[in-house]
Amino acid sequence: MSSLSGKQGPRYRHTAGDTEPYETISVEKLTPIIGAEISGVDIGNLVSDDTRSNRQMDEIHRALAENLVIFFRDQHISPDQHLAFGRKFGELHVHPAAPNEGDPALMKIYADKDSPRANGEGWHTDVSCDVEPPMGSILYIKQCPPRGGDTLFANMYAAYEALSDRMKAYLDGLTALHDGEQTYRGLYANYGVADRVKYPRAEHPVVRTHPVTGKKALYVNRGFTRFITGIPRDESDAMLAYLYQHAENPLFQCRFRWTENAIAFWDNRCAQHRAMWDYWPHTRSGTRVTVKGERPV
Repeated sequence: MSSLSGKQGPRYRHTAGDTEPYETISVEKLTPIIGAEISGVDIGNLVSDDTRSNRQMDEIHRALAENLVIFFRDQHISPDQHLAFGRKFGELHVHPAAPNEGDPALMKIYADKDSPRANGEGWHTDVSCDVEPPMGSILYIKQCPPRGGDTLFANMYAAYEALSDRMKAYLDGLTALHDGEQTYRGLYANYGVADRVKYPRAEHPVVRTHPVTGKKALYVNRGFTRFITGIPRDESDAMLAYLYQHAENPLFQCRFRWTENAIAFWDNRCAQHRAMWDYWPHTRSGTRVTVKGERPV
C-alpha cells in the first residue's frame, strides 16, 4: 500500500500561497488541496451580459484555476441556461457516445434501480481519448438520492508534485495511448444508443502542462489510458498500476455530497473524478455540459 508520509513528515506538503480576496463571490474551500463551494452566484442571471455578471465570470474562472473543481448549490437553471453557462468558457464538446437531452451538447446523466450501470463509476478524466480532450465539465444534478451518490475529485498537480525526482525524470517526455473503444462500445446500449464504427483514440503526454496555470499534472487514468508508448508492455503495465494507485491517494481528494439542483464544474486538464453508485435503488439524474479543450502538451 502506498504512503506519502514517513518519519520525516509528509512527502507532499501543500502550500496554497496568499491570494487576493474575492469581490463578487464567496469561496469556501472543501480541502486545502482541491475543491471549493461558491456562493453569491445565480447561474441563471449570470448568463446575461451585464457588468456584474462579467466580473463574476472573471472570478469564477479564477476560482476554478485555484481549486480545480468548484460547486454551486441551489441553482435553478433551464437546459438553455446550462448550455449558455458552458459557452461562457468556450465552444461546447459533444460526447462521442453518450445520450443527450435534445441538444447534442447536453449529455444525459441518469441511473435508477433498473440501470445496468451509472455514469463515471471509476476514476477517469472525461473523454481523454479525444485528440483535443475537454477543458472542463459542468454537471447539474436535479434529482439525487437521499444518501450516497457522492462524487470524488483528485488533484493531479498534487499527484505529480508528490512523485520523487527520479520518477519525474523517468516520466519526462513519455506519452501514452488513450482509447475510447474498450470504454464506450456497448456502454449506452440500455438507452438505445447505437455504437459508432470507431471511437476516438489519441496519444498524450504522461505529464501535461496546464495552458492557463503553467503547472505540470499527471495525465493518465484508468478509464482511457491503455499503455505507455515506447517501453515494453510489462513495464508499462507496472508503471501505470503504480501511477493509478498513487493518483488515487485520498490525500489528493475531496468528496462532494450532492443536493438537488447543485452544480459541479471541474477542470479535466488537472483533475480526475469518480462517481459513487452506492444509492441503489434510488434515482440520480441530471445533465452535463462539457467545454472543448486543446491538445495536451
